[in-house]
Amino acid sequence: MDFSIIQYSQFMTLLDMLLHNLKTLHMSLEDSLKWLGEVMAEIGPSHLPKNEKWNIFDIKQANAIIDYLKISLFQHYKLYEFLFFSTREEIVIGTEQMIEVIKPSGGLYPNPLEEGISFDIYSTFIKPPPTLDTEMKGLDQEEGPKESQPEASTSDTDPLAGFTIEDIKSVLGQVTDDVLIGIQTEINEKLQIQEEAFNARIEKLKKA
Repeated sequence: MDFSIIQYSQFMTLLDMLLHNLKTLHMSLEDSLKWLGEVMAEIGPSHLPKNEKWNIFDIKQANAIIDYLKISLFQHYKLYEFLFFSTREEIVIGTEQMIEVIKPSGGLYPNPLEEGISFDIYSTFIKPPPTLDTEMKGLDQEEGPKESQPEASTSDTDPLAGFTIEDIKSVLGQVTDDVLIGIQTEINEKLQIQEEAFNARIEKLKKA
């Protein structure tokens, strides 16, 4: 059916009014059919003086419009009512997550450990060993105030008197070597245990 531009405009207005009656006025199917019949009854040369708004369609075009509305809107009227009036459950298809990033150095937060490793691994394998000065301070604190008095009496004499610089360097070198060898041995033992555990897992996976 060929319509003019004005006829297409009036046809879209008719569809909008039908949907408005359904959505806003809650018209039933019978009321919508009755309303459409009253509107389309104004079409035709015999009804020209009554309503000039709808008389742009002839009888053939009006019948074509009614047939279209029957197979589109009126045939699925219950579906449109469900679409406009029924409450539907809102389905969440995504979530938002807030991630707090640690501020750079210089602020109130310290820098994170390298690669985010745990404190146990850091303190066991990465944390530098205590120096001789810190060990001596720890021993002094454990000895308590009882031994502080004889130290006060001998504080006038130099405890390093009688030792040369070479003697001090050799002693410090031996202490440092002993500490490093102990740490290296402990690290090697732990790495060997982890390597054996990984090899056992690999063998289990191969057998599976």
